[in-house]
Amino acid sequence: MWSRVAVRVLFEVGSFGAADEAALYDGVRAIDWHAWLNHRTTLAVRASCRSSRLTHSQYVAQKTKDAIVDVIRDRLGARPCVDRNDPDVGVSVYLARDHATLYLDVSGASLHARGWRVRSGPAPLRETLAAAVVRLSGWDRRSPLVDPMCGAGTIAIEAAAWALGLAPGLSRAAFGLERWATCDDALRARLRELRDHARSSIRKEGPIVMASDIDATAIQYTRENAHRAGVDLRIEQKGVHDLAPVEPSGFIVTNPPYGERIDADRRLYVDLARAVGRMRSYTTAILAGSPEIQRTIRRRPDRFWILYNGPIECRLLVFK
Repeated sequence: MWSRVAVRVLFEVGSFGAADEAALYDGVRAIDWHAWLNHRTTLAVRASCRSSRLTHSQYVAQKTKDAIVDVIRDRLGARPCVDRNDPDVGVSVYLARDHATLYLDVSGASLHARGWRVRSGPAPLRETLAAAVVRLSGWDRRSPLVDPMCGAGTIAIEAAAWALGLAPGLSRAAFGLERWATCDDALRARLRELRDHARSSIRKEGPIVMASDIDATAIQYTRENAHRAGVDLRIEQKGVHDLAPVEPSGFIVTNPPYGERIDADRRLYVDLARAVGRMRSYTTAILAGSPEIQRTIRRRPDRFWILYNGPIECRLLVFK
């Protein structure tokens, strides 16, 4: 309900040696799957393999699925169906060095999907990564926060939602465990309590969060997404060269284009460097997917982290 950076939550249900397909099948069968499935629930299994004799992940997933449905069929006389797109129960198998660990997907659909993204530009930032960037910037949720290259507004929206105490999982219709066979009235009542608590925890006002971009379409996307998310942003169409303090101090948090998905103009980096230079009283956090960004700023960051925007290795540069 409250996690802003996790993509999935997995619950370990078994761990055993699996040097061959027989050991894998027997190990999966030894788990009491009736605790979560019956013949009416749907199932999907995904697998990954590393440094093991069983090397084909699709085959490992197939053998795991066979063992699970055989357990259910032996007891109930019918087997659950497979639904790869929207299963009731998701099972993950991690096979490393001939040792298998099995997990149930507690969360269900990826937690990055908050439900508010109506529009996205050509290089959308995942909500979970945006939330991590805001958190790692050191923002105190009281000072103004500005994203001068906001795109579809993801960083600004995640910041505003965090400041207001909007639980990122509140808009989800159901989490994965709510579709398990063992989700009973007591668990449903507890989940209703959690959702009611999340709704009552929302604050009415937050700090100034500003989103700006030179592109009119990006600004329109930001307005629509912010409205859907239930957050109030200051939204302006302007370039980074016009960036100016909204208060004496605050935070700049942004994800500039870096050429992998959008053609980046070095002049944009120069404008960004100049803006950072004239706003020295602001802490600046830049998710840089190109070393050219740091070279243009000509300052060593006070700290940095290596993060991945999809397959792109980036550095989150924080300047104080």
